[in-house]
Amino acid sequence: MGKYLKGILGAFSGLVGSVVGATWNGIDVMRSRPKKSSKPPTLAQMKQRDTFALMRGFSREVSDIIRIGFQAYRVGQTPDNAAFSLNIENAVTGVYPSISIDYPEFVLSRGNLLDAPEITVATTEDAQLDFSWLNNADVADPLNTNSTDKVSFVVYNPSKQSFAKKVGAAVRSALSYDMVVPATWSGDNVHIWAFFVKADGKVVSDSVYLDATVIM
Repeated sequence: MGKYLKGILGAFSGLVGSVVGATWNGIDVMRSRPKKSSKPPTLAQMKQRDTFALMRGFSREVSDIIRIGFQAYRVGQTPDNAAFSLNIENAVTGVYPSISIDYPEFVLSRGNLLDAPEITVATTEDAQLDFSWLNNADVADPLNTNSTDKVSFVVYNPSKQSFAKKVGAAVRSALSYDMVVPATWSGDNVHIWAFFVKADGKVVSDSVYLDATVIM
């Protein structure tokens, strides 16, 4: 890999002939085009490749949520990379090649905000989820500044491979929220997560996995 200050036409990115231009730690670099290996991948390589592809595919659909939930989790890492590292380690289950997402272990948010209280969810007709919780800010914070924290909900339907999301659904002191999901989900089993965000949007709580439930 070589470093350069100015190419013939300045810095470039991507493949040009037999060299690749890129930026590494803010420095323009060139390296030779990688050669394709004629060796078949090992079992370990296939397992890693498929595990990464599984997590990338799943987390990509909630990247907007992850960028909120992991905005300040680890210095030097983007929210997407921080969430990926954590979830690839803890939220994949099964024996290769039969691997899947371990939904209760999947994390959407990590932060120092007052934890989410115990949240209950009930299903009603017309594909509605009724959430309720206690205002734990009254106990943890007598100045009650956390009462304005906003709760966000993420619902995943495995059979439809689709998410329903509601960011900033209600403040902590509201104690309840009713969320409507697609009517076509009726009869499907779904997985649900929740987390809180400070009113200014800059501080978050850890996400919690609520439960698996059937949409009516």
